[in-house]
Amino acid sequence: MSHVLHRNISKPVPTVKSAEGHYLIDETGKKYLDASGGAAVSCLGHSESRVIDAIKDQLDKVAFAHTGVFSNTAAEKLATYLIENAPEGFGNGRAMFLGSGSEAMEAALKLARQYHLERGDEKRAKIIARDKSYHGNTLGALATGGHKQRQIPFAPLLIDVAHIPPCYAYRYKRAEETLEEFGYRMASYLEVEILEQGPENVAAFVVEPVSGASLGAEPAAPGYFKRIREICDQYGVLFIADEVMCGIGRTGHLFAMEAEGVTPDIFTIAKGLGAGYQPIASVMASEKVIDAIKQGSGNLWNGHTYMSHAIACAGALAVLKVIEEDQLLGNVRSQGAKLKQMLEDNFADHINIGDIRGRGLFWGLEIVADKDTKEPFPSEYNLAGKIKADILENGMLSYPSQGCVDGIRGDHILLAPPYTITDDELVIIIETVKKCLNNQLDQLKS
Repeated sequence: MSHVLHRNISKPVPTVKSAEGHYLIDETGKKYLDASGGAAVSCLGHSESRVIDAIKDQLDKVAFAHTGVFSNTAAEKLATYLIENAPEGFGNGRAMFLGSGSEAMEAALKLARQYHLERGDEKRAKIIARDKSYHGNTLGALATGGHKQRQIPFAPLLIDVAHIPPCYAYRYKRAEETLEEFGYRMASYLEVEILEQGPENVAAFVVEPVSGASLGAEPAAPGYFKRIREICDQYGVLFIADEVMCGIGRTGHLFAMEAEGVTPDIFTIAKGLGAGYQPIASVMASEKVIDAIKQGSGNLWNGHTYMSHAIACAGALAVLKVIEEDQLLGNVRSQGAKLKQMLEDNFADHINIGDIRGRGLFWGLEIVADKDTKEPFPSEYNLAGKIKADILENGMLSYPSQGCVDGIRGDHILLAPPYTITDDELVIIIETVKKCLNNQLDQLKS
């Protein structure tokens, strides 16, 4: 009997015992190809010796010292690396390090509020985000997200966050629009909402550059983020880019916003930053944000016990160096192009695949009951959950989820394999997804 409070307390799960490359191995010896990095976390696989050695080396030096008193070398070096490699225009910013993406989003929201208070804009407290987004599972982050299925049980505890429609071409683009026109129209919802809330009341706009868990790797239309940046600047609203899932190389650039040619005021990053070797996340604040604090109180009004944990920071710095030394961003783009082509070859004409979307090694398949009307399967079928279980039974990890249509209905499969994925493993991914998808659809229709 397990005394762990598992996510499902009535259904046993395999116990992982070891790992080898891109595979996890359970207590029976069964191997699972990790085609989703868990939740887009394990970007280097599970046995990268350079990261493991860096963690061991740091452990021999110092594990923990409270940041109310000390800094540590690993945190200093990691922050310097991130700021020096941030997109053009970010300036001489700073980074704080926390334990998870949810913590990072909470800290980013607090930082946005502090920025405005330091400048004397005391009324600016309203957050705007997008429907069908996911920004974390703590209360502030959960409220910021727009995923109804996750929010419903905790609705009485959540702050009031305004939401605008996502840049979701499959369901929102008009037939007569170009992609650029569509992107401009969807970005314009932000201006409408700012005016509705009162510009003097709005603190920040929060957005995933490539939507992850809730929309299944949906990139924005061309020009969307340039218009978002213009609107934020016009009304004095901070632009927070949530790259917890899509950042640190996942979409082919170190920062996903690089592909858009736009720089936000604040980044949140996690998952691939530690690659699963240690829990770590970061909030990166631009020079603009830091200057407001310098000219004001000079203090960060937010603290966590394990901020800048030396072992986690040492591991993350090693992850970044492996990505750089092995030129893995190029590999993400080249292997991602192969995965895109394979998905299109195998699923573009599938009667129940409505959309194939993504960037780099971050791809989603949206499953529909009717391809012509785009009608999803009823949520009570739990099709995504059944596909996930079938794929696991067949020796692979994936990340299917529900809610892409309205926060409750709409099934998709998310794939986020390691940056070092091989051609042979891409074939395994495609064959396994196809087999299990068709198996569950056949059972559903029988």
